[in-house]
Amino acid sequence: METPLKDLWHHLHPDEVLETLETHEQQGLTSRQASERLATHGPNTLTAAPRSYWLKRLLLQFHNPLIYILLIATAVTLALGEYIDSAVIFGVVLINAIIGFVQESRAEDAIQALKGMLSSSAAVIRDGNRVTIAAADLVPGDIVLLASGDKVPADLRLLSCRDLQIDESTLTGESVPVDKQSGKLARDTVLADRGNMGFAGTLVTYGTGRGVVIGTGDRTETGKIAGMINDAVTLETPLTRRINAFSRVLLWVILVLAGITFGVGLLHGQDWVDTFIAAVALAVAAIPEGLPAVITITLAIGVRRMALRNAIIRKLPAVETLGSTTVICSDKTGTLTENQMTVQRIVAADTEFELTGSGYNPEGRILRDGSPVEAPAVHHQALYHCLLAGLLSNDSELVEQEGRWSVHGDPTEGALIASALKAGFDRHDMRRRLHRVDAIPFESDRQYMATLHRHDEGHRVYMKGSAEQVIAHCDRAMNAEGDRVPMDRERLREQAEALAAQGLRVLAFAMRETDAGRLDVPDPDKDEDRLIFLGLQAMIDPPRQEVIHSVALCRKAGIRVKMITGDHALTARAIAERIGIIRDEDKDQRRALTGRQLAEMSPDELSKAADGVSVFARVAPEQKLRLVEALQARGHVVAMTGDGVNDAPALKRADIGIAMGINGTEVSRDASDMVLADDNFSSIEAAVEEGRNVFDNLIKFITWILPTNLGQGLVIMVAILLGLTLPVLPVQALWLNMTTAVFLGLMLAFEPREPGIMARAPRRPDAPILNGEIIGRIFSVSALLLLGAFGLFQWSLAQGASLEEARTLAVSLFVVVQSFFLLNCRSLTRSVFRTNPFSNPWIWRGIAAMWLAQLLFVYTPWMNLLFQSAPLSLQYWGLILGYGVFVLLLVELEKGLWRRWKGRSQPVSAGS
Repeated sequence: METPLKDLWHHLHPDEVLETLETHEQQGLTSRQASERLATHGPNTLTAAPRSYWLKRLLLQFHNPLIYILLIATAVTLALGEYIDSAVIFGVVLINAIIGFVQESRAEDAIQALKGMLSSSAAVIRDGNRVTIAAADLVPGDIVLLASGDKVPADLRLLSCRDLQIDESTLTGESVPVDKQSGKLARDTVLADRGNMGFAGTLVTYGTGRGVVIGTGDRTETGKIAGMINDAVTLETPLTRRINAFSRVLLWVILVLAGITFGVGLLHGQDWVDTFIAAVALAVAAIPEGLPAVITITLAIGVRRMALRNAIIRKLPAVETLGSTTVICSDKTGTLTENQMTVQRIVAADTEFELTGSGYNPEGRILRDGSPVEAPAVHHQALYHCLLAGLLSNDSELVEQEGRWSVHGDPTEGALIASALKAGFDRHDMRRRLHRVDAIPFESDRQYMATLHRHDEGHRVYMKGSAEQVIAHCDRAMNAEGDRVPMDRERLREQAEALAAQGLRVLAFAMRETDAGRLDVPDPDKDEDRLIFLGLQAMIDPPRQEVIHSVALCRKAGIRVKMITGDHALTARAIAERIGIIRDEDKDQRRALTGRQLAEMSPDELSKAADGVSVFARVAPEQKLRLVEALQARGHVVAMTGDGVNDAPALKRADIGIAMGINGTEVSRDASDMVLADDNFSSIEAAVEEGRNVFDNLIKFITWILPTNLGQGLVIMVAILLGLTLPVLPVQALWLNMTTAVFLGLMLAFEPREPGIMARAPRRPDAPILNGEIIGRIFSVSALLLLGAFGLFQWSLAQGASLEEARTLAVSLFVVVQSFFLLNCRSLTRSVFRTNPFSNPWIWRGIAAMWLAQLLFVYTPWMNLLFQSAPLSLQYWGLILGYGVFVLLLVELEKGLWRRWKGRSQPVSAGS
């Protein structure tokens, strides 16, 4: 069995498909053929990529420059005999590694979820008999029977269909079930438009069909997506890139300073062992042991805050990545829209009506020129019968559960029921008064549905379908008074086309009275079969109202929003214009590109299109992935939303993948970094806001912690260079680093969002973690700590203080100055005196806890013994507090000078 046209099954006639696969539509495969093919092609299951050994994945968590620093700190403290300190530092390293290991393992579960997409059993014809077999045993050439409610068990080329509709939203993004047929299609038909195919994992919603298996397991479209998930490269986040670069620089700076210190000590003739211990002390002092722990905790706090705003974070670095986002690629259905079809316009008797309300909720009104239409049965007969036709020529049901309306059946029919209920119709009463006795179901070749109803005076036929077909079956129209009048076919077609041009799905309605008690397929050429045209109902999956505001906020924040959907281009563009993704002034972005157009582009053309176009429609899964990669290649930090299996590869590749919590598949959720609990785009905007705040707070923490480490390192280095006694011992440096980071620095993680956080442009992905202003502040505060600690240490010794008292004085000065500098760091630009002192009560709790711990360090005998500290007099405390206030005021003066310089050198932008 050779299949040279394996990717062009839709382009073959059914007989050619059967001949190519060496099978028979009525007899199917023989048991022997099936066994041979199963041995050749393997089971109809997805092959998961082999997972790396768990120990290797765990060890890779230590492959980080910042972790190297901490491992060095562990080693040197162990060498110094400080076993407790060594254990604490290594404990921090181990906890961070375990968190990363667990999160990474969860991300690899996506492929396992894909296995559940395939059906567990299938009805097939083998040896001429209908049998049910395990879906895993399906092979190419098997004849599969489909019925409503079935999950398509493999990729099929459909051979025959009867009213067959399949929900392919998880694969293609199509918002309504697709009508299927068995005819031959054009060679270049894109995946979403292959109406003669059934794809593994999709759901039959209506009708029956028969198809031949053309692909199983990894060779199905779902299998190809699984392969793309495995192949998609998970990128470093902006935070990890910056921290890694920053850590590498910090590592070399510490090693160079320690080396210089050791070399200078030897040149001064000092004992090499003492000099080496001093160099180790400098390294220990300069290493920010609390940095990774505080980063993890800060991100975790961001996770909690985002959860309160319906954004559930699965991977910690994703919190900060949101704040760096420059482009959000969003799916349309359910994210930007309600995922509920809604009738918005009705045209009856040459009059256009508007309908209020959204989704399947029947609350709303029918308006004419802005005024409510009351009692259409009395005042507008054409409108009345147009709504009644949509209500009765209908096989679906609207149900309300816990205040949420949903449709059991076709979304289009659900919208028609809701529009009738808004006019005051009672469906149960209408069904009783107009009892259905016969029906012609919808078929794709007819493009209409007709129902026959018995009433007190006879029988009535209602028809709904495409405007073209319904108009062709009518010879008259109904006016507002209910009279039969001549119809203007061209005018009706123009009205339907005008509505369709707005991205609306248009259905036409007609009726006729009859004496017949059964319904036959009407012949439009026979006068007795002609109907009376009633009107048009135009519907769309409407945009969420709150999304319009969120898209505007994203624009203000410098974030571009792009729509990537499997829906039709006209519909996608209409929604994009309504919610502001496309605006009148965006002339270059007003077009919507389709998957077919993207497939014909060169890599360079695709790159330009990805950056310049805002709407992409009818795209295939691999094209979503290519668009994300193209945007990243142009330097963008990309957030990608999705809910279907087709979205999973792009979700994994994006800088941050965002899945839907309500309507999303398990596959998309497992491939994502964040899940929206409410499936709402507005929650993304809220999460971006929180992400920016998280990064702000991390920068505040780094700005605060580095002067402590650099100041300690400078104090030790200067002492060695001058051949003087060390003012701070290694164990005291560890005390400072660990306690101040937890009690003081960590409190910055609770800082609320600063004003205007969403009015500034996103950070450049290649921007350094610290700018020149912050670096200057770090060095200036480090110098002030050096002067204060070293100066007080030498002065106290000159005043007759013991070595233990002098060192305790130096350590306490670090604590007090860092407490005051913490207040400076609550905002890196605004004055501390203009910041609400009570907006973050954790700051004061942290300072109180730190000072209590330091008092224990100074005055308790067991701490004196452990850390070689000594009690201090009130005079010393007065000097320390005075110096802390002095540093606070100097930093505020420096911030004020920066604000004045920026105000003069930069023009004020509009709205700032």
